[in-house]
This record gives sequence, structure tokens and C-alpha cells, in this order.
Amino acid sequence: MTATNDLAEVRDAVADLLTDRVTPEILEAAERDGWAATVWEPLHAGGFTTVGVPEAAGGAGGSVAEACSVLEAAGAAAAPVPLAETGLLAGRLLAAAGLPLPDGPLTTGTGAVTLTGGALSGQLARVAWASAATRIAVLADGPDGAVVALVDPTTTRIAPGHNLAGEPRESVDLDGVVPEAIASVPPDTRELLARRGALARAALIAGAARRVLEVTVTYTGERVQFGRPVSRFPAVADHLVRIAEQTEMAAMAARSAAVGAGEGEPDALDVAAAAAVASEAAGLVAAAAHQATGAMGVTREFALGVLTRRLWSWRDEWGGERAWATDLGRTLAAGGPDALWPTLSRGVRTGT
Repeated sequence: MTATNDLAEVRDAVADLLTDRVTPEILEAAERDGWAATVWEPLHAGGFTTVGVPEAAGGAGGSVAEACSVLEAAGAAAAPVPLAETGLLAGRLLAAAGLPLPDGPLTTGTGAVTLTGGALSGQLARVAWASAATRIAVLADGPDGAVVALVDPTTTRIAPGHNLAGEPRESVDLDGVVPEAIASVPPDTRELLARRGALARAALIAGAARRVLEVTVTYTGERVQFGRPVSRFPAVADHLVRIAEQTEMAAMAARSAAVGAGEGEPDALDVAAAAAVASEAAGLVAAAAHQATGAMGVTREFALGVLTRRLWSWRDEWGGERAWATDLGRTLAAGGPDALWPTLSRGVRTGT
């Protein structure tokens, strides 16, 4: 199990790397161009893009918690690059299939895709950074079960699209595409991919929420009305408390699920809890921050909107609050009343 101090060091290292590289100008250009190569390159050179992918598969190695620490820092910086997709998602998907890890940014997505006669058919919806990726890892249904297919994006038809934050979320038409490589995977691979996707978004949310807290506290502490900082007005102070509470809840839930996974796969119950908590926190944090900052919070020159638009977008990806809360409730109900407390209190962990 990775020590708490080690995880903090990973977050700090990525945060330091991104501090002067993710600027308002870079973010504006990324919304126009699709991504920021100047942000990707130092992360890739430092080995941060494939943390959590086994070294034997061509990754940087490390635990799921270390990978999520990277994502927390990326979320706080609003880094416009496919870190989650390259490492925890596509990277581990390819590793599970025993396929080599290509160089450069990777991505994956979900959809009804089949493999017949060596060619794919079907579409992937809302794929993150499909156009910027060097390869797409596609999970498909083959004649003998689930397979992972490695696809060159230039052989597909990609329809543009974006989430609320301006990050690419594109449709990929795979009809007739012949993969570069194909390998069989266990039948639960789709479920495991969904868990990693939800956990990755929870980690990004935790990081962005932390930065929202910092930005809001700073602004309300410096903004003076009627002779005192607005942060000292009870209504504003209440918003700051709510942001702090929800930020800590999101971080604790995401880190606990990540630490519990070790170098393996995150537990279904842990992920459901983390995703539900983080998705709910995203909405509450964004709302409270905008209420505390007023009109300033929605201006383009202020950092808040860049972060809250991501919170609103990420909370609905890879499941969202309602889906994961429903899954969590069903799992707990299926265990019966005698198993409820032992399940809730099992293996109490600290992932901070």
C-alpha cells in the first residue's frame, strides 16, 4: 500500500510541473485546438501519463492511488490533456489484453461495438480526445467473447463534439475499421473499465474542487464591502464552509477507493460510493462558489469558471451521481440488514 506522504509528493510534483504551463492563454487555445501539446509533453517526459499501468506493459508502474494523485493535480490545474484516458483507462485496458502500449496520448470509450471477420462495426459516443489520440483502445464483442482492439483514429470517422468545459467529447464511427491488433479479455472487463472511468472522474473532481476552494477563499478574503472582507459576512462564510466540507468528502471518498485498489482493480462498492459522493459534491461546490463570488465568478478573466465548468461536466461522465448511487443502494440492499454495518465499516482506510 502506498504511503500517504508518497501520494502527496506525487500530487505536489505534478502540480509544480503544471503551475506555469496551464495558463489562461493555453486553456483558451486548447478549447480551440482540442488539446494542449505543450502541457502533455512534460507530463509524458516525466512518466506521469502512464502511472498505474504496469511496467511490464510499457507503463510507468505504480498503484491506482498514485495514478489518482496525478489526476487530482491535473483536475486542480484544469489540464487540457487526456491523462485519465491514457493511463487508468486505455493504458490498463491494453495491459489487461496483453497488447503493447503505443507512445503518445491514448483514449477509449463505450458503445455497442462488434468484431466480425476481422473488422469492427458500431460507434463510440462522447470519446474524450479522440482526434488528439495516437490510438484508441476499443472494447468490442467478438465471436468468442470480449476483445480489445487497437485502432488508429485516422482510419475512423470522427464527429466533433465538446463537453461544457470545451474538452473534446467526440463520436467515433468504427464501421469497417480493421484494428491493428486484437486480443481477448475476461468478460468482466467492461465493468472494470467503467469502475476505473468513474474513479478517474472522482479524482479529477476532488482536485478541481480543492482549487475552487482556494480561489473562492482568496477572492472573498480580498474583496472588501462596507469596510470588511466579504468572507466575514455570514451568508458568504456559509458558502465557504459548504465548499470546504464537500471538497473534503470528495477527496476522502476518491482516495479511499484508490488506496483500496492497490495495484489491482478498485472495489465495486468503493467506486460506487466515491463516484456518488464526488458527483454530488461537484454540483454543490460549483453552486456555492458562484454564490460566494457573485458576478465576478462568471467572467472569463476569473479562474473559477474554468474549474466549475469541468465540475459540471465530469460529474455526469462514466455514470454520474444517480447511476452510481442506485448501484450503491442495490448492492447494500442485496446484502440484507445484517450485512449493512459490517459492509459500511469494513477496512476503514485513510487515503489522504
